[in-house]
Amino acid sequence: MEEEEFEFAEDLEAILHLTPEVQLAIEQVFPSQDPLDRADFNAVEYINTLFPTEQSLANIDDVVNKIRLKIRRLDDNIRTVVRGQTNVGQDGRQVKEITRDIKQLDHAKRHLTTSITTLNHLHMLAGGVDSLEAMTRKRQYGEVANLLQGVVNVLEHFHKYMGIPQIRQLSERVKAAQNELGTQILADFEEAFPSQGSKRPGGPSNVLRDACLVANVLDPRIKQEIIKKFIRQHLSEYLVLFQENQDVAWLDKIDRRYAWIKRQLVDYEEKYGRMFPEEWCMTERIAVEFCHITRVELAKVMRTRAKEIEVKLLLFAIQRTTNFEGLLAKRFTGCTLTDQKRPESPLDPTNPFLEDELGEDNSLKNCFPLFSQPKKPKVPDNPFHGIVSKCFEPHLYVYIESQDKNLGELIDRFVADFRAQGPPKVGTEEGGAVLPSCADLFVYYKKCMVQCSQLSTGEPMIALTTIFQKFLREYAWKILSGNLPKSSSNSGGLTISSLLKEKEGSEAAKFTVDELCLICSILSTAEYCLATTQQLEEKLKEKVDKVLVERINLTGEMDTFSTVISNSIQLLVQDLDAACDPALTAMSKMPWQSVEHVGDQSPYVTSIIMHIKQNVPIIRDNLASTRKYFTQFCIKFTNSFIPKFINHLFRCKPISMVGAEQLLLDTHSLKTVLLDLPSIGSQVLRKAPASYTKIVVKGMTRAEMILKVVMAPHEPPVVFVDNYIKLLADGNPETFQKILDMKGLKRSEQSSMLELFRQRLPTPPSGADGGPSLSFSTPTPEQESSRIRKLEKLIKKRL
Repeated sequence: MEEEEFEFAEDLEAILHLTPEVQLAIEQVFPSQDPLDRADFNAVEYINTLFPTEQSLANIDDVVNKIRLKIRRLDDNIRTVVRGQTNVGQDGRQVKEITRDIKQLDHAKRHLTTSITTLNHLHMLAGGVDSLEAMTRKRQYGEVANLLQGVVNVLEHFHKYMGIPQIRQLSERVKAAQNELGTQILADFEEAFPSQGSKRPGGPSNVLRDACLVANVLDPRIKQEIIKKFIRQHLSEYLVLFQENQDVAWLDKIDRRYAWIKRQLVDYEEKYGRMFPEEWCMTERIAVEFCHITRVELAKVMRTRAKEIEVKLLLFAIQRTTNFEGLLAKRFTGCTLTDQKRPESPLDPTNPFLEDELGEDNSLKNCFPLFSQPKKPKVPDNPFHGIVSKCFEPHLYVYIESQDKNLGELIDRFVADFRAQGPPKVGTEEGGAVLPSCADLFVYYKKCMVQCSQLSTGEPMIALTTIFQKFLREYAWKILSGNLPKSSSNSGGLTISSLLKEKEGSEAAKFTVDELCLICSILSTAEYCLATTQQLEEKLKEKVDKVLVERINLTGEMDTFSTVISNSIQLLVQDLDAACDPALTAMSKMPWQSVEHVGDQSPYVTSIIMHIKQNVPIIRDNLASTRKYFTQFCIKFTNSFIPKFINHLFRCKPISMVGAEQLLLDTHSLKTVLLDLPSIGSQVLRKAPASYTKIVVKGMTRAEMILKVVMAPHEPPVVFVDNYIKLLADGNPETFQKILDMKGLKRSEQSSMLELFRQRLPTPPSGADGGPSLSFSTPTPEQESSRIRKLEKLIKKRL
């Protein structure tokens, strides 16, 4: 018995196993705190709760009775619910029958309503067709216009009934009436405005005005045919007056064409303005058709008389035509152009190219905005742009050739003016400033671009760009590079005696001050051209068709101006460099072994400083607007001068200890001057760029280290070699050989020193490139400056 109950309990547990979702739903509908209702009910725990101790087992009978009572109540509840569901099916069937009856009544009502509506529509259609046919015969277009639209709307309700003969017959009668109306209206317009002969006298009739309202309801082809015939008849006189063989057909009398259409449009407004519906836009349609005819006729006459087209005549015709297109844009909206190919977008009226030319101040600051002026709010495009003027595009080669000729003459005039006026004078506003011809060139470019972009944004713009490129290069070659002073290879030598007798200002640089100003002026002009050419390229790309943008490329011309800038800087560097050469030569020829005491800086140092003070302020003042290129000049000069100075140091041999101390003092003086080079002779002290200072400190510190090594005793050799490696960090035996020559050692001593040098060189790390340079830590500039100050104090004490 117990086994059967156990099996029953297992089966019941399997049957009553619910999913978590169902269990959660039951708890929400029937919330309960009874442990028997919990999904995780445990019988053992429940019994232990009821009988926690052995003494509580005394009440086991009472507990069992309560549970049995609870079971009976649950059984009664279940039985009641099951019995309550016995009559549900029968009640549902009764309700379903009632619902079906209601649904049938709803369908009947809807069908009855549809039938009544259809009969009403049929009555209206039959009566409307009869009335439509009668009104058509009487030409009562005013009543027909309203009735026809209603009949057509009613007929749309009978599309699904076209299988019924009577309905199909009514539909055919409506179509026949529409066809008859179309034929009849076209005949009425043909009678009123015959294609042949002159127009019938008198204004439009009310019949034709009502006929236009009917045409709005008919097939759109009827409306188009009416418009086409009326416009053709209205412009027939134009085709006769301006035939190709007539004198007024040529470009010099193009104004007469536009004056004629203006009169015709005024005449139309007065006589026929109210005959056509406003939404037909007949005035605009007449003007647009006139433009199409004019474009074709002008193209035809220009092909025939192409050899007679001159640039002034062409520009005159284009100007008058674009003015007329602008007038159309003010008068009409361009709504009739939607069905046609819209012409290309016109030139933006607010484009900075349309601004006034440069002011009187042609400085670099004021010239750069030539192609980069701030834009004003954009004005809507002209939808009529190019509708007539497009015909001139095939003949724009005349304009391009003219610009080629004009620019060639302009460049020749620039060359002649430069030769006549000479280079910019020192002390004037022209000195070092941008050449005026440069601004004139780009102003002319701006004017050409405005004209050409108004005419076409296609291939003519590419042709004009090619012309621009050609004369940008010519300007760079003929005006800029062609006028750079030529450097001479002859440099007068300075002897020791001449250096000793030299007074400040007695030695002139290779280039005169005027020539230095000219070089700076050409450099500034080249920078202006470089920046403005870049802006020119951007504007050309904005104005040309998108498919042609890739063909606009002025990189080569910008590179040409960059080359002019580099050549100008190089000339300035070479000039100052060459001015310092005699002094360096004199330095290398001085008997440094015979120097007995250390004095002030040597005469060659004074000469170098004099040339620096003569040239650098002039160059700085003339490159004030292009500061970055002045910095480049300083860097290039330093990079050229310091290696040359070190090479001449090596030529100073042999050198005594006192001679080395004098050279060290001279080197420090030159280092101080070079550090102050960017602001030398200036009232405004400006800190030199860090990149420049680094170059000077690194180069001149090496020169000082060379002299310190020369001053050091060569005994013992090991200490001397180690000191050389530490100070110079140079593993090149040739450099070490030069140091030994400066010390005046014999060849036998040099051989042993070189062998020791090779032995003492540190072994480079594995995988590193074996090279002459070594990476040793060198004294900082502050340490070297401190040592120099100590040396200066020592020299003063000796003096």
